[in-house]
Amino acid sequence: MPRYRLTIEYDGTPYVGWQRQTNGHAVQEAVEKAVLEFSKQKVTLQVAGRTDTGVHAIAQTAHVDLERDWDPVRVREAINAYLVLDEERICVVDAEKVPDTFHARFSAQARHYLYRIHNRPAPLTLDHRRAWWCKRPLDVDAMNAAAKILIGTHDFTTFRAAQCQSKSPVKTLDAITFSRDGERIDVHVSARSFLHNQVRSLVGTLKLVGEGRWTADDVQAALEARDHQKCGALAPPHGLYLLRVDYPDDAGV
Repeated sequence: MPRYRLTIEYDGTPYVGWQRQTNGHAVQEAVEKAVLEFSKQKVTLQVAGRTDTGVHAIAQTAHVDLERDWDPVRVREAINAYLVLDEERICVVDAEKVPDTFHARFSAQARHYLYRIHNRPAPLTLDHRRAWWCKRPLDVDAMNAAAKILIGTHDFTTFRAAQCQSKSPVKTLDAITFSRDGERIDVHVSARSFLHNQVRSLVGTLKLVGEGRWTADDVQAALEARDHQKCGALAPPHGLYLLRVDYPDDAGV
């Protein structure tokens, strides 16, 4: 069966996350329903990374095997047509055929996240549920300096959710940087893979540094403690975006 790679964009606000669940409407459920409606085939999408309730995606990656050899443009347009009819806040940005050796999750070489902060006294209106409103002034230079402690391979137990299913808390963080443009602060975080809630835990902790409540030494101590109770408060999900997923050239990209 032909395999298709789908690049998917969504507003995570109305969804219980990517994964199909019994307690609400999921992104996976909506896209699979659209595939069924156009292809008459019941499918299960495989995805690069499951996003949580309220988390957005600019370029989530999934793959699906279809019984018919459809033109990729037709696949994209047909799925989008049904998503629009269902008034979903999801679209397939791109669809392409890939070899059957390609796997959205296991072929991924790196995952990149963006976390958006609006740092201003006034609450958010246009970007409500699109960014984290932080009222107190944040020192981006201090946050970047402290973030360097977290780069590399570490036991990230402190920044891991209690319900995380990863076999090991040891991960390699390739990058975490803060940049300011006026009142907006963008946080870019990259790694091959992440623990559950790792990005939000890191951002929430480094915010304390930006506020002057923590120092870089406090971040070092929290990392070394390997205790989830030692990290800062979890940053809210609505500021987080799955930015893109990288694959090797031989995976069909």
